[in-house]
Parts: sequence; structure tokens; C-alpha cells
Amino acid sequence: NLREWVASRWFAPSEFKSRGVQGRFEGMYCPFWTFDAVTASFYRGERGEDYTVEVGSGDDRRTETRTRWYRVDGNFQRFFDDVIVPGIRDEFLELMRKIEPWPFTDLQPYDGALLAGKQAKAYDVDLEPAFGDAQRQIDDSIRDEVRRRIGGDRQRVHSVDTSYDAVTYKYVLLPTWSLAYRYNEKTYRVLVNGATGEVQGERPWSIAKIAAAVLSAAAVIGGALYASGAL
Repeated sequence: NLREWVASRWFAPSEFKSRGVQGRFEGMYCPFWTFDAVTASFYRGERGEDYTVEVGSGDDRRTETRTRWYRVDGNFQRFFDDVIVPGIRDEFLELMRKIEPWPFTDLQPYDGALLAGKQAKAYDVDLEPAFGDAQRQIDDSIRDEVRRRIGGDRQRVHSVDTSYDAVTYKYVLLPTWSLAYRYNEKTYRVLVNGATGEVQGERPWSIAKIAAAVLSAAAVIGGALYASGAL
């Protein structure tokens, strides 16, 4: 998976892609919180429906898009299952978000014997702030659904009132592989989901390849404008 990840990096230096990543993986169980909740939301807003009109006259005649607005309100319930929040704040936090999702159906009840000979980090994000993070994720998802329910071409969301019920949580340890490697005297980090094999990481960029791509794109655009008579 790591070799495939390296090979698929656009605008990476050719030497990096041919040489690959050299380093040693370290396996570690990382702490996460997951939350379940039933929510009930009541919303108020407006649905905007676009229409066009012809305005002006002569050379100044043009089409304008305008919007009719209609009041909309409603309510709905949602069940949120396993909203995940990392239990640590360290250099791998951003990468941990990127290697989701996790197969929670394969979770096992805690047994110290399962960790024998393995590393496991302790959490440094307590339950209460972790739930605050989960609520922000849930609220964002609910707000997206409100916009879908309002419908139309445009939406105005005036208010969303949400109540939470049947909130439960789990503290889980999830398997990861981490690796640090050096390229041109700089250190980069890679993280792998130990359950799915998903690879995410930092990588070097080739300035020459990026510059060549920009010049090529500029040449194509210039050619198209010349052909259309705009130049």
C-alpha cells in the first residue's frame, strides 16, 4: 500500500517516486472516542427559486437572474452512530482524520492480553471536550441536511434548534502504523490505518514539475483564446 501511495503522488520528484520511502514502521494502538446519539431538530429558513428576466434594451439588453424566496420550516430526527473523535493531540492528528473510516463492526471488548507486546497511547482529550467535538460534527451534518430539506436553488437557514437524546459513548483503541522518513534533509510522516490499509502522509513536491504544468496550462489557455479571437 505504501509503494502504491508513493507511485500515485502527483508532482512528486522523480527520484522520490523511483526510490520510494525508506523507513521502519511502528505499530501502535491510538485512543479514540465514539459517540451515538438520537437528535430531534426544528428549523426555519427560506427556499430560493431562481428565474431569469430580460432587462435593458439595444446593446444594453441582457439576462438577469433573480430569486423568489419562500418561507420553509420543518422538523426531523436523526440517529448518529459512531461519531469519532481522536483522543490525542499530537503530530499525527491531521493524518488520523484522513485515514478514516474504521470498521467498527470488528471491535472487541477490552482485554489486556490483546495488547501484550504492543504499544498503546493513553488519551489526553477528556470525555467532555471530545463530546463537544462530536457535537460540532453532528451539528454540521444536521445543517447540511436542513439545506437539502429546504431545497430550491438557494437556501437561507435562519435557525436550527436541536435536542440530543440517548447519548452513549465508547472508548476505543484503534491500530495504526506510523513511519517517519527523510528526503533531502527534511523529515516527512506517513500513517496507515491498521484495519483497512488506508495510507495518508506528507510528501515532497517537485517545483520543476509544478512550474512545467503551470506553463503548459497557460499555453493551452492562450492558444484557445487566440483561436477564439479573444487575443
